[in-house]
Amino acid sequence: MYALAALHMSRFLVVLGTTSHSGKSTLVAALCRLLSNRGFRAAPFKSQNMSLNSWVTRNGSEIGIAQAVQAWAARTEPSEFMNPILLKPKGDRTSQVIVLGKPVADRSAEEYYQGIEDLKEVVDHSLQELEKDYDYIVVEGAGGAAEINLFERDIANIYMARCLQAPIILVGDIERGGVFASLYGTVQLLPEDIRPLVKGLVINKFRGDPAILESGLDLLERLTGIPVLGVLPYLDLALPSEDSVSLGDKKARAGSRVEIAVIKLPRISNFTDFEPLERFAQVRYVGLGEPLGSPDAVIIPGTKNTISDLREMKETGMDRQIISLKDTPVLGICGGYQMLGKEIVDCGIEDTVGAVAGLGLLDAVTRFDLYEKRTVQVRKRVTGGGPLLEKIRGQEVTGYEIHMGVTSPKGEAAFGDDGAVAENGLVIGTYLHGIFENENFRNAFLDYLCRRKNLVHDQGASRGDGFDELAEAVQANLDMETIWQMIGLC
Repeated sequence: MYALAALHMSRFLVVLGTTSHSGKSTLVAALCRLLSNRGFRAAPFKSQNMSLNSWVTRNGSEIGIAQAVQAWAARTEPSEFMNPILLKPKGDRTSQVIVLGKPVADRSAEEYYQGIEDLKEVVDHSLQELEKDYDYIVVEGAGGAAEINLFERDIANIYMARCLQAPIILVGDIERGGVFASLYGTVQLLPEDIRPLVKGLVINKFRGDPAILESGLDLLERLTGIPVLGVLPYLDLALPSEDSVSLGDKKARAGSRVEIAVIKLPRISNFTDFEPLERFAQVRYVGLGEPLGSPDAVIIPGTKNTISDLREMKETGMDRQIISLKDTPVLGICGGYQMLGKEIVDCGIEDTVGAVAGLGLLDAVTRFDLYEKRTVQVRKRVTGGGPLLEKIRGQEVTGYEIHMGVTSPKGEAAFGDDGAVAENGLVIGTYLHGIFENENFRNAFLDYLCRRKNLVHDQGASRGDGFDELAEAVQANLDMETIWQMIGLC
């Protein structure tokens, strides 16, 4: 078990939630930025994360995107030690287990928990590594903190709380209702040795006048004996979403006449790729059983299991809907790129052995030969042509790759040695996640869609990274003096 070193320099603050998607990640990011603003070296930490939205560090390690975002908020470089264990669900009761940024195996929940003691050692080591470089470490729990059936195996909430003996802030989400019951119930269900560590309660995502909550807040404090640190308003910030729960909150942008359909694959991953488009267009996530309609462009995103999602796409007829579109740009990223090709050959790496026909919109073949994942940050030159890419040919784009399988295209590549472009230039495949973070590519893509409708793409004023706005909201609405006192700052 992790023990505080005699020469311990870092101070810890733990943020737990009553549920998943309660706002733990954003509060951690805000605290990291506020600590950085005060001149301290701060780092986020989440021992175990379950998410299909991930990021690749400079050394090629894969971590949850939330911890990368929190590191950026702290003005520091993301590290595999900030998220030593990442679980990527595959949809068949198994998850790919990634330890210190590298895939280990696909395991069921039972198999995973059988090795939990070894993983605790990985968690301990990661904390020790972070302590070498940072003054403060803000620790995020996972899911709900009071999952009583998991207490003995819960390395993200209970194990961390017991090891660190650090002050805990408990966050509840009022957006989904029942916030008073969830906060009170969570406190009461926590183990007796953990309950006294909870030093403050936060209500998140409130739309309205906080004054109407006052009587409830007073009663909650009397019932729990824990102060309510404040009520955070619902914030619409330019920050990447942590996981698929966020998809349910997404609504198409009103007023835009450009519609981009993103295929909502059952095992969709890294849909944060498309969030930079949401400020400029109606981005509509279309389930496989829904009508595609006549969008101005279609994007097939990444997926944790390309072949399984391709099969379901065919079973529902979504493949035929996409193929039937004429003169409509189609972009495939990662698994979506693989699906756009003629064929995918699986040698038992995903869930089958043999060849599966793709959509045939690109002259490319993908093979899954080895249980190896390519995780790397890249910089590429635009080499493809056609109506979408010609305008920026020769310019550079950056991104990151996270994929298994090797794709062999014929003809023109899209970005140096990556991707493919169809003869008409309207179908593009690439392994580059984060492609729309590149202003040149994003503007070229949207300019083309707008011109086809006799519209002018309004690039708008550039927005900040959202962290200062988030930090200001937390500073204004929470009792920061009490929070700083929790960690020895007065």
